[in-house]
Amino acid sequence: MMSASSKSAAALRLMTDLKMIRKEPPEGCSAGPILDDNIFAWEATILGPADTPWEDGIYNMYLTFPERYPEEGPTARFQTEMFHPNIQENGKVCLDIIQENWSPVYTVNMILMSIQSLLADPNPNSAANSEAAQIYHRDRNAYEKKVRECAAKSINL
Repeated sequence: MMSASSKSAAALRLMTDLKMIRKEPPEGCSAGPILDDNIFAWEATILGPADTPWEDGIYNMYLTFPERYPEEGPTARFQTEMFHPNIQENGKVCLDIIQENWSPVYTVNMILMSIQSLLADPNPNSAANSEAAQIYHRDRNAYEKKVRECAAKSINL
């Protein structure tokens, strides 16, 4: 069971992260709590990086923060359909900085910038979606075509 002081420490840190993202949001990213009374569940939007097949897409996701944040990292899950070696079919993002290499120094801004960067620069050797990784390795044009289809769907929702 989480102590009230740990939960309040996490809430204070999330409020600091929220102030930071409102004051200086990363380019092409936005985020904030879904409900006013729950600082632990956020929605975020990431714009597709320029000069990539993701360009022009608008990708919506949820960030769920544990009560031990920032000692434990959040879970990131896209709501928008994605086709990417490091994003599971259910939308869950597999990224080292929010998993095994998590550090309390990471802020929501850093997390969003890292996810946006991951779109442009996948790591197919650490695949969460084996089909996407195989197509990425085997036929880059076919991979990029599928990604552009996701980008087109993301703006037609």
